[in-house]
Amino acid sequence: MNDEPRFEPDRAAAIGETARAGDGTSGTGNEANRAEFGTAIGEKLSGGDPTGANPGPAPAIGETATGNDAKGTDPGPVLVIGETLIDIITTQDGVRELPGGSPANVAVALGRLGRAPVLATTLAADPRGDAARRWLEASGVTVAAQAPATGRTSTAAVTLAEDGSAAYEFDLAWDLGAATIDTAADPIVVHAGSIATVLDPGAAAVEAALTGARGRALVTFDPNARPAITPDRDAVLPRVERLVAASDVVKVSEEDLAWYHPGADPVDIARDWAARGPVLVVVTRGADGSVLVRGDTVLTLPGVTVTVADTIGAGDTYTGALIDALLSLNAHGPDARHVLQALTETQLRNAATWAANAAAITVSRPGADPPTRAELDGAA
Repeated sequence: MNDEPRFEPDRAAAIGETARAGDGTSGTGNEANRAEFGTAIGEKLSGGDPTGANPGPAPAIGETATGNDAKGTDPGPVLVIGETLIDIITTQDGVRELPGGSPANVAVALGRLGRAPVLATTLAADPRGDAARRWLEASGVTVAAQAPATGRTSTAAVTLAEDGSAAYEFDLAWDLGAATIDTAADPIVVHAGSIATVLDPGAAAVEAALTGARGRALVTFDPNARPAITPDRDAVLPRVERLVAASDVVKVSEEDLAWYHPGADPVDIARDWAARGPVLVVVTRGADGSVLVRGDTVLTLPGVTVTVADTIGAGDTYTGALIDALLSLNAHGPDARHVLQALTETQLRNAATWAANAAAITVSRPGADPPTRAELDGAA
């Protein structure tokens, strides 16, 4: 935890003309090496008023705008369930190893934003596992890990294209048990996603955890498709849609929706998913920003231009920062669904803007490297 101020729904958080890549200069490279996330450049979290003079209403439920007590502490842990692995990244400059894994990246993003994440995962007692644990703990993540049956920490061989996009090949076994998941007592948020939710035998325990948390915590889900691990769409989709129905918030990329439902309009699928159970479905669209669906409401946010180092961890950072923003709006615990339903359109846009700005910073530098709260606050 840190003592820096949390996301404030009524303050500016635009990242300026580009995400900083370390030197504060504009990203003026060719369009193939650019991506856009979230909201229009220079928009304010107050909903577009550059003066901040029209902050919008306070959160619908709760005594403070941040959802925390006067000391800025959370009322409980944020449980993240899923894989931790080592990304083995090959570029024209050589090979390097960096810790990652979609749920692990979400936990790191939350920790760097000052939350109290607990990551239920698998890690071996080997050099790669030790490196991953140090990385997690350095970002404030409490690690609840069991050793995988393989006896080795999972890896993902990552190949980067010229535009910074990544392709993956995995060496991974997922056999997490319920005892490890139950390490976090009374979590206020339960998040899962990616391989952990579809690869047996561990996926069954993850599904039980998300289903059991409904009505007790904010349940969030990222159905991050991994065809290299689970290539049979027809086998995977029923479980994914059960998890969608069990969730309060689903964040999914347009690319993932295209794999789950080839040829379908992503907004139509988001509407269908929203009708199955979640209050909010967020579709991230890369250069085209994002779409938020809540009931009959569809909000479209344009993109922020940023020079891309690579895209590793961008969606995970978005997810972590979105959870952070929703926590600041008191969407946690048993009241989470009621709070989500009561949020104004401005508050929803503000939360998505916060998440998009965090993702933009991540893609501006190599590897899954989410920003700290100080970096995100200072990016305006």
